[in-house]
Amino acid sequence: MTVLRSDEWYAGQDRNAYIHRAWMRRGLPDSAFAGRPQIAIANTASDLTPCNSHLDEVAEHVKRGVWEAGGVPLNLPVVSLGETQVRPTAMLWRNMAAMAIEEMLRANPIDGVVLLGGCDKTIPALLMAAASVDLPAVVLPGGPMLTGTFRGTPLGCGTDVWRLSEEVRAGTLGEAAFLDSESSMIRSRGHCNTMGTASTMGLLAEALGMTLPGTAGIPAADSRLLARSHATGRLAVEMVAAGRRPSTVLTAASFHNAIVTLAALGGSTNAVVHLLAIAGRLGVPLTLDDFDRIGAGVPLLVNLQPAGKYLMEDLYRAGGLHAVLREVADLLDPTAPTVTGTPLLGHLADSPILDTDVIRPRTGPLLPDAGIAVLRGNLAPAGAIIKPAAASPHLLRHRGRAVVFDSVEDLHARLDDPDLDVDADSVLVLRGCGPRGYPGMPEVANMPLPAKLLQQGVRDMVRVCDGRMSGTAYGTVVLHVAPEAAAGGPLDRIRTGDIIVLDVPARTISVDVPDDELAARAPSAVLTDAFARPARGWTKLYVDTVLGADTGADLDFLLGSSGDRVARESH
Repeated sequence: MTVLRSDEWYAGQDRNAYIHRAWMRRGLPDSAFAGRPQIAIANTASDLTPCNSHLDEVAEHVKRGVWEAGGVPLNLPVVSLGETQVRPTAMLWRNMAAMAIEEMLRANPIDGVVLLGGCDKTIPALLMAAASVDLPAVVLPGGPMLTGTFRGTPLGCGTDVWRLSEEVRAGTLGEAAFLDSESSMIRSRGHCNTMGTASTMGLLAEALGMTLPGTAGIPAADSRLLARSHATGRLAVEMVAAGRRPSTVLTAASFHNAIVTLAALGGSTNAVVHLLAIAGRLGVPLTLDDFDRIGAGVPLLVNLQPAGKYLMEDLYRAGGLHAVLREVADLLDPTAPTVTGTPLLGHLADSPILDTDVIRPRTGPLLPDAGIAVLRGNLAPAGAIIKPAAASPHLLRHRGRAVVFDSVEDLHARLDDPDLDVDADSVLVLRGCGPRGYPGMPEVANMPLPAKLLQQGVRDMVRVCDGRMSGTAYGTVVLHVAPEAAAGGPLDRIRTGDIIVLDVPARTISVDVPDDELAARAPSAVLTDAFARPARGWTKLYVDTVLGADTGADLDFLLGSSGDRVARESH
């Protein structure tokens, strides 16, 4: 018989066991306590996280599966982060959410957990927490929304916001038409329907082996998601009996497969910082260079926005994630397990491509080499990344004059100034947007282009930033520059007029300034006037302890794990 962690609370005849049982009864039968797996449903549902607002219904179906398998389901609302709502940026709170979830999982009488997420930071935070507490855990992604249309044209969440808003600034689309499209953008429950961060992280959770195979990518409004939710509840009980924990599932092989999957999907650059953070909680030796080493030669097979034209609903009908993975099965590590106890590759055999325009066969990819490129040079000694699949091919080798902005506010104030000295060959540089500098590393690296260039027909420029960009965004954007400007990185010493040299095939990003001259330059406003250290609260703790983007932007004291044991009783 399995020895349950929750028995430490519920088993026995003493006063403490009495207290734990009595306060939890609330109509539960005697059999609901000692000897039955207690399964928490870590639920990120919130009306202020609109992409997750349907997760309470999903949780009800998980509960049915848990009961059916002999467990006791327990709804556990946890910190939820709405990407479109939270200021200054949801990334500031990812580590806080992960820490809070970890502590609640450890503190309570539970034996396993189902992780309900969807919106961008929720699945990473849940996985970071689960990795650190290491109770049996399975991810249940809430799924993408259905495709909305405007004037007969499908709308991609995020991607079409960036596109349409630039057309308004260019004068090719009226403001009234732009605002009219707003009511068509969000058609149903669920997260963004492009290959943005939410879709990417849901699919990567499956590639990591952390979901019931075949679940990630099911649209939120599809009743098959509810059936899978029921099955996930059953699986959670089985995992407790088998002792199947994140540390046994999330191996180096699992992260290898996630990187291959990221490239084949054309997934979000945000996955880099999230996967690094999750690996850091497990002690898996994952580095920035692994993304280039493993993913560089992987073809882009998924024709979805922002790299392509379709949306998540199309990916699911075309065969879904398993059809994609079958095409690159030879690049996957066959030893990687899943939460079912069977290898990931064992689930791919019966997974044909059903629409070869949405999922391209290996013989006819959208791009032959689509992985995240890691750049280094005197501008980014600790690394920077670029997503070639979202960039303009003619800009992947570029030399241009820097136009430097010290903050997002500086960018907004000067970008559309008719007198701004900028042309199509210029390189826009935005700093002060890293983990410490903003703080929180906002999604601002995909800077809007100057209005006067948009009016000339320019639609892409090289942009360099120590922040992130939305997974729904596109363009030739060098981001996650490390060390960041606010930590004294070379980006802080770039001046307008310096020549920036980008060579993606050579994996370099540099400034054509002698090293001694660059080192001798005085700090910019990012390190002086503009960088005000917070005085209290979470933001102070974050700024004081956050690590760089090149290692996942976790807090230094959260690396590793503490396990699930709690030594002391509360009474």
